[in-house]
Amino acid sequence: MRIVLNVIWLLLCGIWLALGYLAAGIVCCILIVTIPFGLAAFRIADFALWPFGRELVKRPDAGAPSTIGNVIWILFAGWWLALAHLTTAVALALTIIGIPLAVANLKLIPVSLVPLGRVIVDKADATLPRAVG
Repeated sequence: MRIVLNVIWLLLCGIWLALGYLAAGIVCCILIVTIPFGLAAFRIADFALWPFGRELVKRPDAGAPSTIGNVIWILFAGWWLALAHLTTAVALALTIIGIPLAVANLKLIPVSLVPLGRVIVDKADATLPRAVG
């Protein structure tokens, strides 16, 4: 079922979201200072292409630089992206067929809000205990 949902997601909105995040990542990488944000945008683009069966987990080694970067990200881009995903999720949820896609859009809100210090893993891997350090 995940594959079917991912293919529908990819065709209807995943490719457009990924292209948007990819473009943002390229711009951020051109501006040398914002390369960490560009890498985060590439990670979000990957998640936006194929979200079903994957989830966002906090990296155990993420520290203060990730937190500072996330605050900067939230102020300049994160809240806009989260609002766009929320609006799209509400619009998709109005149709019966769009409800799973709305859920996928809601899954993209945390990664679009605070992308630094996070990693995207398969759901099976997310439930395994992680070693800290």
